Amino acid sequence: MSGETIMLVLAKAPHPGQVKTRLCPPATPHQAAEIAAAALLDTLATVCAAPNLVPVVALAGDLTGAVRGKEIRRALRSLTVVTQRGESLGERIAAAHADAATAVPGRPILQIGMDTPQITTELLESCRVTLNCAGTDAVLGLATDGGWWILGLRDPLDAQAVAGVPTSRADTGHGTALALCRRGLRVDTAPVLSDVDVVDDVRRVATEAPGTRFASAARVLL
Repeated sequence: MSGETIMLVLAKAPHPGQVKTRLCPPATPHQAAEIAAAALLDTLATVCAAPNLVPVVALAGDLTGAVRGKEIRRALRSLTVVTQRGESLGERIAAAHADAATAVPGRPILQIGMDTPQITTELLESCRVTLNCAGTDAVLGLATDGGWWILGLRDPLDAQAVAGVPTSRADTGHGTALALCRRGLRVDTAPVLSDVDVVDDVRRVATEAPGTRFASAARVLL
């Protein structure tokens, strides 16, 4: 279909003690993994419901024994799944773009993580349209903590630009935008969102998306 875009989701198997550790305490490791699993399931449901997107999931870790692992496996059954590779997060992002482009060639890529369960199909469609506009090479949506929540690239090879950008810092979003511009890309923006890292984020996002799996799992922290 003309305008079809890969929707790449970077995800991690939600094992207690390995995801959302900044929520502990007050959450227990198992509660934090429940919140992560719910966020991933909500994200996958929205991505699969959005028009004109071809979902690809770059997965880190084994779902065996993960919280809601069987449910996540069912959600992934009909999707293209690639294994994350690389040492740093930036390297894994660049590799995931390359692997997604190999699996589903000839399409631009929008990439998100599993930390924004409040996304909607309308928001993703808006980002897709922006990325496919003439004169746009990249789309970047910043997060309230200084990082970013969505990265869109017309040419997946341009993800190499972000491989060396330090992540999980207050200037990660700025550094990513600068790296894209230095590569000569014309960058457009997406709305700023809160991603889920700390307890205040959980409460804020659960309020924004009250009917989600995430909001239900987050009740232990509300």
